This record gives sequence, C-alpha cells and structure tokens, in this order.
Amino acid sequence: MDHNIANIRYDYQLKGLLEADLDPDPLKQFRLWFNDVREADISEANAMLLSTVYEGRPTGRIVLLKDLDDRGFSFFTNYDSKKGREIEANPQVALTFFWKELERQVRIEGRIEKTSEAESSEYFAVRPRGSQIGAWASHQSEVIPNREFLEEKTAELKARFEGQPVPRPPHWGGYRVVPDYVEFWQGRPSRLHDRLAYTKVGGEWKIERLSP
Repeated sequence: MDHNIANIRYDYQLKGLLEADLDPDPLKQFRLWFNDVREADISEANAMLLSTVYEGRPTGRIVLLKDLDDRGFSFFTNYDSKKGREIEANPQVALTFFWKELERQVRIEGRIEKTSEAESSEYFAVRPRGSQIGAWASHQSEVIPNREFLEEKTAELKARFEGQPVPRPPHWGGYRVVPDYVEFWQGRPSRLHDRLAYTKVGGEWKIERLSP
C-alpha cells in the first residue's frame, strides 16, 4: 500500500444537513445550494460528472451545467460524440456535483432527453465565436493524426464563416437530465456524513435519510 496516499484525509467540519433544512422539491433545494456555491465564488461551479453506461461498461466525463429549470439539468455537446452514442443506446444517466469548499456533493439520476431545436440554437447563438467554430472543427471523440490537423481545420472554418454569423451545426445541441433520484450529501466529522435522498414515487418526491 502507498501510505502517502492512504494517509490523505480531511475531516469535514462546516455544517450539518437536517430534514428540516430541505425544500420539498429537490430542484428548488439544488438552486439553494447552487446559490451558496455562486456566493462562495467557487471556480467552475457548474462542472458536473456525467456518467453513462454502454453495454454494461460505465464511462464518466466532466461537462458543464448550462441551464436548470423545473424539468431538469441541461448541458450542450456534440450528438455524434462517444457520450452521444452511449446516450442514444441507454438514456439512463447520472450526474455528480462536488463542491469541496462547501463540503457538499449532489448526486442525480434520471432519464436524459434532447432539448428542443430552439433551445439548442438559442444557447449556441450566445457562445463565444471561437467555441462556435470549435463545434464545427471538432468531430468529438474521433481519432485525429495530430494537433496540426485540428488547427488547420479551425483555420479553414474561420475563413469559411468570416464576416457572417456561425450557424449551429446539425450534430450539436442540448441534453436535459430529468431526475427521478437526487441525493444531497453534507460532509460531517469522522465520516458520519449527512445523506438525504429524494426519490420520485408516483409523481411525488419522497425524502429519506441514508446511512453514511
């Protein structure tokens, strides 16, 4: 055993989480916690781990939350990417947020669906121009020969769209995760953490405390 790794530990001390603290709606509760994150000025506050499963093999990657409404959690990406193909095959996914500075984690499980064309186009229109060009230049997850290949493709596309708006690529758009399970985790001393889970049962949210 590498004891230098095994001895890394941190005792969580900041806060607790009681049932009385929670909003009955997990999406409203998430907004409360996310407001705390924003006020704490935590960098990449909207970074989340997206987990998919394809043919029994799980895969995870960090994506960025770009919208939250009463339907769920939305992000945008290349539909032809590895994650896009995995989502097409199995629309059951999970999201994980971890905000170390607040000693908090949120786990979300549910079904993923594409956002509307209008929502995808609306968000694409406000992206930085470089990111818009990048959405055309990158055939996400495909093997390329070298960095120069990508840079040359980007230069070609900059010339192609010079002096005009960059249209949204047909393979690029949004996904929304519609949750049926949301768990709020607050770190506590001696690893006796608070875990409160919302599960959707018959259209209503049920809240239960889980052992740490």
